[in-house]
Amino acid sequence: MSSSRGGKKMWCVATLDDEYIERMEDVLEVYERPLDRKEPVVCLDEKPIQLLKNINSTSRMVRRRKPRRKDYEYKRKGTANAFCAVEPKGGRHFVKITRNRKADQFAEVLRDIGRAYPKARKIHLVMDNLSTHTKNSLVKHLGPKRGENLWNRFEVHYTPKHGSWLNQAEVEISMFSRECMGKDRIATRVTLAKRAAAWEKRVNAERRKINWRFTRSKARLKFDYSYSPRETTAGGD
Repeated sequence: MSSSRGGKKMWCVATLDDEYIERMEDVLEVYERPLDRKEPVVCLDEKPIQLLKNINSTSRMVRRRKPRRKDYEYKRKGTANAFCAVEPKGGRHFVKITRNRKADQFAEVLRDIGRAYPKARKIHLVMDNLSTHTKNSLVKHLGPKRGENLWNRFEVHYTPKHGSWLNQAEVEISMFSRECMGKDRIATRVTLAKRAAAWEKRVNAERRKINWRFTRSKARLKFDYSYSPRETTAGGD
């Protein structure tokens, strides 16, 4: 990932071993492909959200001659989860508010994404390697046949461990957090879902795209390595 200190941009990554490079190259190669309606590229990630309810407010003078401000007390109302997915070059956005990020919720999200692309030959799915991000989650929730069929609609591209910065869904989550939630306290999952649906509708109407500029050639230059793809065999979860 990148960070900034004293105006200088810094890159912080885990050990740049063969597995890290291979996964990074795979994800970046997918990003470099031209827009293809038959094989869309979709990035997925999730964000836990603390639900908070304002219970009262009081006003007080902070300092003499300064305007009043409101102090709010709040009550914790549990948590929710936001699955955020984006097709960066197509400008399509998906947000699903769930109770948590467990396997059954993940399976429902993938089913929603699959339904959004009924004519796609293959959906390229970029995500991290969380333990629930597997075929097994779909099989357990949807059954062997339906789960297998749904999983086979996707070609999964896992980001490297400690390489979440390579997932464009992080950009999506940042936009969602800033534009949909802001600094507001949201007390219920229902309210959060309504706001998320309104935000999703707006950004899809705008067909807002992500301009991703970090390529394989830039990665090789930045991290000073060379790469030759090795032969792989299909299969696995």
